[in-house]
Amino acid sequence: MSCQHLHSNRLATAVAVALLWSGALPAVAQTAPAAGSAGEQAQNEPKTLDTLVVTAQKREEIMQNVPITVTALPQQLLQDNNVRDIKDLQTLVPGLTVTSTQNEAITTARLRGIGTVGDNIGLESSVGIVIDDVYRPRNSVGFGDLGELDRIEVLKGPQGTLFGKNTSAGVISIITRKPDFEWAGGGELGIGNYNARGANAWLNAPMSDRTALRLYAAHRERDGWMRVVTGAGPRSEHRDYDQNYDTFRAKLLWLATDNVEVLLAADATHRNENCCTAVQLVSGSSAPLINALGGGNAIAIPANPWARVAYSNRDTTQKIDDKGVQATVTVSMDALGGATLTSVTASRDWSAINGRDFDFSAADLIYMNPQKDESYNQFRTFSQELRLAGSTEHVDWLVGAFYSHETIRRTESYRIGAAYEPYLSIGLLSLINPPSASLPNAASFLADATGRPFGAVFAGLGALDHYRQTARSSALFSNNTWHASEGLDVTLGLRYTRETKDLRSQYANPNGGLGCASYFDPNGTISAAAIGRIATALTARGVPFSLLPAATQQSIISNVVAYSCLPWANVLHNGRVTNQSMAENEWSGTLKAAYRWNPHVMTYLSYARGYKAGGFNLDRVQSANGLSSGGPGIRPVNDTSFPGEFVNSWELEAKTTWAGGNLLLNGALFHQRYSDFQLNSFLGTSFVVRSIPEVVSRGLDAELLWQPKSLRGLMLQAGAMWADTRYGKHIPGADFVYPGALYKLPGARISFAPAFSGTLSLTYQWDIGATLRGRFNIGGKYMTGYNTGSDLDAEKWQKGYGLVNARIGLGRRDERWQVELWATNLFNQRYLQVGFDGPLQALGTPEPGNPRNTYDAFLGAPRMFGATLRLRFE
Repeated sequence: MSCQHLHSNRLATAVAVALLWSGALPAVAQTAPAAGSAGEQAQNEPKTLDTLVVTAQKREEIMQNVPITVTALPQQLLQDNNVRDIKDLQTLVPGLTVTSTQNEAITTARLRGIGTVGDNIGLESSVGIVIDDVYRPRNSVGFGDLGELDRIEVLKGPQGTLFGKNTSAGVISIITRKPDFEWAGGGELGIGNYNARGANAWLNAPMSDRTALRLYAAHRERDGWMRVVTGAGPRSEHRDYDQNYDTFRAKLLWLATDNVEVLLAADATHRNENCCTAVQLVSGSSAPLINALGGGNAIAIPANPWARVAYSNRDTTQKIDDKGVQATVTVSMDALGGATLTSVTASRDWSAINGRDFDFSAADLIYMNPQKDESYNQFRTFSQELRLAGSTEHVDWLVGAFYSHETIRRTESYRIGAAYEPYLSIGLLSLINPPSASLPNAASFLADATGRPFGAVFAGLGALDHYRQTARSSALFSNNTWHASEGLDVTLGLRYTRETKDLRSQYANPNGGLGCASYFDPNGTISAAAIGRIATALTARGVPFSLLPAATQQSIISNVVAYSCLPWANVLHNGRVTNQSMAENEWSGTLKAAYRWNPHVMTYLSYARGYKAGGFNLDRVQSANGLSSGGPGIRPVNDTSFPGEFVNSWELEAKTTWAGGNLLLNGALFHQRYSDFQLNSFLGTSFVVRSIPEVVSRGLDAELLWQPKSLRGLMLQAGAMWADTRYGKHIPGADFVYPGALYKLPGARISFAPAFSGTLSLTYQWDIGATLRGRFNIGGKYMTGYNTGSDLDAEKWQKGYGLVNARIGLGRRDERWQVELWATNLFNQRYLQVGFDGPLQALGTPEPGNPRNTYDAFLGAPRMFGATLRLRFE
């Protein structure tokens, strides 16, 4: 048994024993207090905004004293805006975008325009997700119902000194509710459009004077908001983007002694849903062919994305399981001036099975079955963090160590449908000689060119690949603040990280890849017989092949072979086994100088160096020369590694307090320069990873919080970000020069990076009579236009838009019950999440407006509305 599994099993056993032990203790019933109870009195006590506390530096500090650009989102604001997962945060945080693509397991968060495209699990996230002090290795692993939230802190800019690893663009730190020693419980019942139904319940139970238990459970389901045309099937589900999941969390708090606190936690989530289909933004000249091969009505002609109708004949089932246990031990020491020792131990297991219709049409081209032996992603992680923090009269100090062990297992497959061979045959003829594509024998072109029976050139399970990657990360870190004078603080943070990764990849073509194989002789070169078959097949379809110039002949042969040997059909991959390893030893850290001019104004200047580990492309990669950086070709690439990503970041911020602590106004200028930026792009047939030498993000972040004394019950939170985030002007490689697929990138604004984004949330609550209270919240976000495609095609442009959420409720002041009406995307704004080249449907060039090209997109969710009944007892 591995060391990782030994630790995991011990921790799981410890949590289980503790929960059983606590459950055996007698519960002491407590009388629920009446209206005007201590809970309500505490809620009514006046509080000023300048007392807001955050843990951005792994210790509790007043937000206005922390030299970090941080957006703090308290529980009530999150509830008002229906925040249940990280995607829901977007309307509350300027500069934050969160998108999903082929399934909800592929989720990407970006801050200030910087993030890592999530379609390849070999790339780690630039924006780190940390839940209850435990780093999640990918954004998708942090996606799901977050349960009872205490608060969320969004930290912008590199935070690698204190927050695990790979946080080169920022951190989303999520803190869930912990047990306390007040007996209480409650729950919610909700209904909404799209037949939405949901319920959750929570219980906080003091088991003794030193032990308390908190439980949370939820079930939510909803019909899909995307209509699906299934064609001839076999898909039978006519809706997509539905919801059906269960989640559970248990926390046990044990005050072992007056100085030792132990918090044990376990959680599990299961999702069984259909996701995600895409719509056509532009239907190119290949659309009529797809329509015909799909039996009619197989693709949108003309494209009409806002009808919210997708075309898919194959299953998009997604099954996601996420579970974990952790133990947080906090020891208040007498030594070292009363230092605090914190240990966070965690073990997590996340897995996903996904069905995909890769062509996003009802024609049967290429797909993946939702079966574990064909589609499977799994992360198993064990992590251990130790921190020792203390203070003297002049220094706040912290030292720590971090270790994680991660195992990734991935099974990736491509099945080839019956329409693939005729589609490719006719499509190739339309490129070589358009009139030939309309001939009766056009569909059998590749059968003649390969010498195989029609229907047997490409069929069945074309690719079945297995990846197993192990990664180890260990680090030593320190973060220290020197109170140099009454107003001046100097902070020095430093982290040394060692990363190692080992990847074993096994590739197979279960169907033999016989169509592609037919072109090659035993030496791996295109045979004379194959050239003869291609020439004869073209001549029979009206192409005078023998009369063409030699260069034209060679170009045609190369095209026929290239399209016959796309990654999922390329016999050169069959039976390949590769082993790759890499190790990185890197320094990161920060230096900050903060000066408090008076009790109301603090400014700071900071420099930070961030680092995100390199890795491997966990996908079939092929090129013209067998190198990952090479142009399009069919030679398998054995070395799929890419280097680590680095950032040098400068910030100058002023944090100011006004109106007796009831108005906070903060603003920061930032300049971030990234090197070896990890770009993952889909180029129509496969994902490629490119290291961009330079990306620069610079601009202004501002935030306003206002709680006017003259109008009690009103709260305003607003934010704005102006950012110019661009690729460097000089990017080497054939991809970045016309007609390369990424030729638009040099010097251009990066995708998903609007020049301006702004948020506004207004909350007002008022008393009604002696016992009731009303509450109203409206919040929204506006972003200027940006490109949603990694290759910056003009067709993928999203114009500026705004999203608005609203909630109004009535309930008792003591919160025994509340009834609320709510809506998200209130005005039913139409917007794109991600735009991309239609797979196999962009057979032309990357020129904007080329009539051959089809472009698809994953859409943002439409308006959702409903009602919630919330109950509470104590």
